[in-house]
Parts: sequence; C-alpha cells; structure tokens
Amino acid sequence: MLSAKNELLAALAAELEKLSPGAGARAAFESPKVAAHGDFACTAAMQLAKPLKLNPRALGEQLKAALEATPAFARWAQAIEIAGPGFLNIRLQPAAKQEVVREVLAGGERFGCQPANGQQVLVEFVSANPTGPLHVGHGRQAALGDAICNLFGTQGWKVHREFYYNDAGVQIQTLTNSTRLRAKGFKPGDDCWPIDPENPASKAFYNGDYIQDIANDFLAKKTVKADDREFTASGDVEDLESIRNFAVAYLRHEQDKDLQAFNLKFDEYYLESSLYTSGRVEATVNRLVANGKTYEQDGALWLKSTDYGDDKDRVMRKQDGSYTYFVPDVAYHIAKWERGFTKVVNIQGTDHHGTIARVRAGLQAADVGIPQGYPDYVLHTMVRVVKGGEEVKISKRAGSYVTLRDLIEWTSKDAVRFFLLSRKPDTEYTFDVDLAVAQNNDNPVYYVQYAHARICSVLASWGGDVAGLADADLSPLDGPQAQALMLQLAKYPEMLTAATDGEAPHDVTFYLRDLAASYHSYYDAERILVDDERVKTARLALVAATAQVLHNGLAVLGVSAPRRM
Repeated sequence: MLSAKNELLAALAAELEKLSPGAGARAAFESPKVAAHGDFACTAAMQLAKPLKLNPRALGEQLKAALEATPAFARWAQAIEIAGPGFLNIRLQPAAKQEVVREVLAGGERFGCQPANGQQVLVEFVSANPTGPLHVGHGRQAALGDAICNLFGTQGWKVHREFYYNDAGVQIQTLTNSTRLRAKGFKPGDDCWPIDPENPASKAFYNGDYIQDIANDFLAKKTVKADDREFTASGDVEDLESIRNFAVAYLRHEQDKDLQAFNLKFDEYYLESSLYTSGRVEATVNRLVANGKTYEQDGALWLKSTDYGDDKDRVMRKQDGSYTYFVPDVAYHIAKWERGFTKVVNIQGTDHHGTIARVRAGLQAADVGIPQGYPDYVLHTMVRVVKGGEEVKISKRAGSYVTLRDLIEWTSKDAVRFFLLSRKPDTEYTFDVDLAVAQNNDNPVYYVQYAHARICSVLASWGGDVAGLADADLSPLDGPQAQALMLQLAKYPEMLTAATDGEAPHDVTFYLRDLAASYHSYYDAERILVDDERVKTARLALVAATAQVLHNGLAVLGVSAPRRM
C-alpha cells in the first residue's frame, strides 16, 4: 500500500502542478473524518480555488477527471467521489491495501524505518543528581528519553544517549553532611538533626533510610563500583572528601540498578565537575565578557539575556564568586556543539522551564555558531502514584517519594514504560498501580501485548513457516475488518516520522492501541484457521504482518512483545 500511495501522490502532484505551478509540492492525502467516506481525502481543490478564481466544486470535478485518467489512479483507485464544497474522497482497490501485508513481511523489524541519513543527535535525559534513588519523575524522563532515542533511530539518525549529573555544589555537600551525621550515630529527629554543626543555617538534610545504608558501608570501608566510577571508603568520619566520593559512587551504583531494572543504558555520563576542571566554565564566562554581553552590578556579573528575548537579565557570578546554575549549562551545551552534535534534545521537568531562555541566550551571546532555538527541550510534569485508590507519597527506600524501582517492583518494567508514555509529556499523569497489574482490556499495555500474544498463539496452532506467507495470494482479504486492519498497518511509517518530528512517543502508544483494537475486531469477525487453504494463508499473512508491526512499535517504546500471556 505504501508504494501504491506514493504512486497516487505522485500523480496528484503532477496534476496539481498543471493547475498551478508550485502546487505539486503541497500534494497530500488526509484521513477522512468518517471512515465510510473513503480511504484518502484530498482538499487541494478548495485550497487552489481562491488563487485560481474558480468555483471549488467545479475545480474538484476537473481534478477528479484528470486523476481518473492517470495510470496510477486507474490501477489503485476504486472510485473518486466529490463531497461538499470540493472534497475528493478516494476509495482504494482492495489490492492497494493488500500490498501493505507484503511490505510489512518483507521489511520485518525494519518496516517503517528509514535508511541512515548521516546525521547524529544527542539526547540528554534522566540527569539525576547523585543524591538519592531515582523517583517516578525520573522514570517518566527515562521512558521519554529512551523512546525518543528509538524514534530518531527509526528515521536514520545516529543516536547518542547522555546522562549529565551535578556532582558538585550544595546538594552534594548536603549529601556528604547527612552521611557523616549518620556515620556518627545520629538520625533524623535527634537534637542535632537537621542542623549541620559546621553550617547551622542549613536545614536541607536527606532523611531516607538509604543514607544510613551509605554510612554503614562507609564505616565498613567497602568498595562501590558504578558505570562511571569506583571508590573505596576510608571509614574515617572526619574525612569529608572520602565521604563525598563514596556517597556519590554509592548512589551512582544505586541509580545504575534502577536503570538496569528499566533496561536502559547510556553511551556517556557527563560530569558537571568536568566543566570546571577542564576550564570550560571559565572559558565560557571569559568569552561572554569579551563579547560585551555582560556587565557588573551590585558586586555580581550579569548576562544581558534580555538582548535575546529573556524577560530580565540574569546573574552569572554571584557576590561570593560562585556561578549560578545556568552558567555551567551554557558551557555544557557549547561542549555538545563542539563535539559535533548539531541536533540536541534535552528531556527535563517543567520546573526547568525558566532555564530555556537563559541557556539559549548564553549560547547566542557566546557567538560560536550555534543557531537560535538550540537545544530542543521536551518538558514533562511529575507523576502521581495511586495504589488501592489512595495516593502514595512516601517510600521507605527514599524517605519522601516513590522511587522508580518501587514502581517497577509493584508492576513491571513494561507497564511502567507504556503507562508513562501514554500521555503528552507536559500533561499531568496519575499512575494507577492497580490498573497496571490488571489483566483486562482497561489496561492499555495488557491490551496491546495480548493482541500480539493472541496472534502468536494462532500462528503456533497453524505450525507453518511465517516466511512462506510472503508469497500468499492476498485477494481473499476483502472484508471490511480486514480492509480496516490493513489501512491501520499502512499508517505506521508515517506515524513514526511524525512522532519523531514532534518528539512525541505518546503518538506510538495511541497508534498501538488503535492497531490492537483493529486486530481484535478482525479476529472477532473472521476465523483465521479455516479449511480453505487459500483463505487461511491470506489471513495468516495479515495477522503475521500485524504481529510484526505490534512488535516493532512496542520495541520503540522499550516494551516487550510476549508470545504468550
């Protein structure tokens, strides 16, 4: 069907070009709002009527006649009908729809994918500070980032997954002091808690049980190993540097276990501290000063960010000489650009919305050739967790929030990924634990996975070689449910392209639910393993193609496609 559609589009473009030079480039088909109206809709007559000073209905009739005379429409179109003020509704020949079955079976796991385009993209996501376990918000970010990476991969991009974390600053100092007090035998609720003897003004201590676990292992002089570091504790409660390094390595190891439970791997871990030790932060500030994009006021150094659309100028260097948090971000993104990543996507929480304008302003002020609008941002809201009808807010592991590993242990990796991708990132989401473990059609991941398992059961009962179905006579696939299912299969490649362009993996979850619904409707309407060999083979080819697309779409989401349930 994809080849048939391309032939029809080419014919439409040629005829539109004859009517109005340049119009051919805008040739497009839409899906009719009412399925009974046809398979494709074309609004070109209404769009061209005004500039051509013609009646749209009359122009539609003219275009209809011209298209019917083309070889492509003669071969693939069953009928072209005029509707309303000039809509063209196109009904395809059954053979045009049936072609998609062969295309899917021939493409296999690559169906819907584009060849390598020679471009690379860096996607930065999760990027959690090493101060505690990953919470469900990090889980949403992990699911989003990984799925967006997979989407870019389907469109021929070389994808680089990167985890950036702040291993310097106030939060790391708080982690160090919290661990030190636990190692000395103090605990939350004691008179000295949360007062730091060396910094009485500090009240931001970490109270989770995991801090005690870190302290115990530190005192035992254990060695911890994470993906990017290894450290052995000194056991000396007065050795703050050893406590800091051990605590960071310990929590990086814990985060690695969270990510492994989510079946997620990164190509690179990028440390904030490296931006300082390499001199990148200092070089970035010097460049901005040299470019005349800063000024001194009230003992602080300011960036003229209002020159680039920000609502006010921003402090870069505070009175105490320390830098505000967006300055290393600017240095980091210059490093991304210099590493050759002209396309960058950042997945962050909506609380980072204010960062966008100042980071982009800093990049433009640095004047290193970075285009406006760099990088892309995908912002997501936090996640509420409901279990047994009540919101869950506390985790024993973390002390103040539900962790990603809690959610996986309560449900499954597949359910967490699918559920967290089932809404637009910037919409509020409530994760219903009870729904995620329910084995019924109300559970969207179960509904989609069951469609795949159902097909695998049919194919197993048949017992033949799926590869042999590629040459099946598909003409028996002429029923309305079969036709609807094939149309749904044909939408997959364009859906992938649109989801990638929009950085919108929720489009994949919507599509998979629609495809599963089409399959269930088909299964209920037509028995597959019938006695007529020709009909049976055609139907087996259709369901095998459906299983392949379900598998491919679930893989984009990082969700498994079980063969039995």
